[in-house]
Amino acid sequence: MSLSAYYRLAKPGIVYGNLLAGLAGYLFASPEGGGWVNLARLAATLLGLGLVVASACVFNNVFDADIDRKMSRTKVRPLAAGTIGRRQALGLGLLLGAAGLALLIILANWLAAALALTGWLVYVLAYTPLKRLTRHATLVGSVAGAMPPIVGYTAAAGRLDVGALLLFIIMAIWQMPHFYAIAVFRLKEYQAAGLPVLPAVLGVNAAKRHILFWISAFGLTATLPFFFGLAGVFYLAGVLALSAWWLRLALGGLNSLSAVRWARRLFKVSLMVLLGTSLALALGPRLP
Repeated sequence: MSLSAYYRLAKPGIVYGNLLAGLAGYLFASPEGGGWVNLARLAATLLGLGLVVASACVFNNVFDADIDRKMSRTKVRPLAAGTIGRRQALGLGLLLGAAGLALLIILANWLAAALALTGWLVYVLAYTPLKRLTRHATLVGSVAGAMPPIVGYTAAAGRLDVGALLLFIIMAIWQMPHFYAIAVFRLKEYQAAGLPVLPAVLGVNAAKRHILFWISAFGLTATLPFFFGLAGVFYLAGVLALSAWWLRLALGGLNSLSAVRWARRLFKVSLMVLLGTSLALALGPRLP
């Protein structure tokens, strides 16, 4: 059995994106927004978090194998293609999850481990089955997706406070237009799989309006660390510029002749917004 198949089973792109958010959360809180960073704890936190996220992705692959076979993008995934068996995948998922939680408990703290486990449970046991039933599953998924920066934050700070809450809100809201953009340019595939994503249920124009709403909400909430005194003016300027860029592109989609092309570009920009926001969160407390 090829090791690359097991690697792909863990959805490495998703893992790395979550690690970026986890790193941003750790640096945002470590310690009190300034001073030295405990590199050993940071490394252990990211490794533990990455293993838990990988475990969730493996279990998601197990439960989604039937619908993955119906979409051209996902039919080549190891379980859908039959490259890896269900039993082997379940074993890998359990091993990854147990190892990740053990690392967080031993080398970070119980709170970080509990939050990582919460994200796993929401993603695997709530979001994964609900996406077959309702378009509102995206909201549930955003809760799971917002956990990694909170895991990083609590691993550094050892507590939940207003900073952790703001991180959660910002990252949960970011995911909504990001996911809706994917749903628009992958609409035919989701329809083929029978998944009730927003544009399939309410139409592409309704999806565009929802995207505008959530990007606007992101622009407002991303400024909150500045107004709570947790980041400086450089942070504020950075997130405002990112939000304005994202919103301008979203507004252009209202009259776009190609919704697919527009949504694909919006998706790519959303990733750059995540990268820029993570950088701003990491550096914001340390700059004026």
